[in-house]
Amino acid sequence: MFSKSSLEMIDTVARLGSFTAAAELLHKVPSAISYGVRQVEQDLDVLLFRRLPRKVELTPAGELFVAEARVMLRQMEEIKLQTKRAAHGWKTTLKLTLDNVVRLDQMKPLIEDFYSTFEFAELQINMEVFNGSWEAISQGRADIVIGATSAIPVGGEFGVKDMGILDWAFVMSPSHPCVKEQTLTEEFVSQYPAICLDDTSSVLPKRHTVHYPKQRRLLLPNWYSAIECIKSGVGVGYMPRHIAQPLIIEGLLVEKTLDEEKPLSQCCLVWRKDDNHRLIKWMVDYLGSSEKLHREWLKA
Repeated sequence: MFSKSSLEMIDTVARLGSFTAAAELLHKVPSAISYGVRQVEQDLDVLLFRRLPRKVELTPAGELFVAEARVMLRQMEEIKLQTKRAAHGWKTTLKLTLDNVVRLDQMKPLIEDFYSTFEFAELQINMEVFNGSWEAISQGRADIVIGATSAIPVGGEFGVKDMGILDWAFVMSPSHPCVKEQTLTEEFVSQYPAICLDDTSSVLPKRHTVHYPKQRRLLLPNWYSAIECIKSGVGVGYMPRHIAQPLIIEGLLVEKTLDEEKPLSQCCLVWRKDDNHRLIKWMVDYLGSSEKLHREWLKA
């Protein structure tokens, strides 16, 4: 209904309170400004400005119109910018999935650097467990996964960068019966529930933390709930060392060794190959080398 130039003209007159001053700023003659304002007023069938001897003032209807016009101008500019970004491969949202095994203290600098670099873009962050991470990226719910574990169970156009080996610690409450045992046998440990995170996949086969075949599992959604259960002594289990180590140092958990070799998980960074999504490339470059990924997201 209204052109961008007519909205800008009305806004300029409202800010300066003068047809003459608006004409100077817009490099037009005052009569052209006056005529343009009258045209808009005729289209609306309302008076936007009161004409006074040396200035013009907004009417109540004019104040409403100018407020809405400024919103429309901002929207027009944002549409213009978004269209240009899309043409150059800049989308407005990056979907980032963190596997539940990674450290979370790197989220703050990552988020701050992303939002300071891109004024127009947003991060969408969620967490998955084990094959749930692979399912998220294969189904398009994630553009990038940090800390995906085990071998790639899905096909598709993905980039993969090694993050190294995740170390695990077998832990329990200081008051748990396992603490008093000199040597932990499979038979003894199997009496107590194995604290395991529940794989969030719904299509891919589920994987769980290592436990003995006859040991019943207690499946939990995240390490926060797992820590509380282990601290309270309701079960025992393996925990990523970077999560367990501070709790062991504080004396809240006790680490014990089993006869069997402890699990070692190969972790990786995975991303969708999409030439039309430059935020993905920026984030992969930002996250850096395999050594940097291991140090910042997996190491105790």
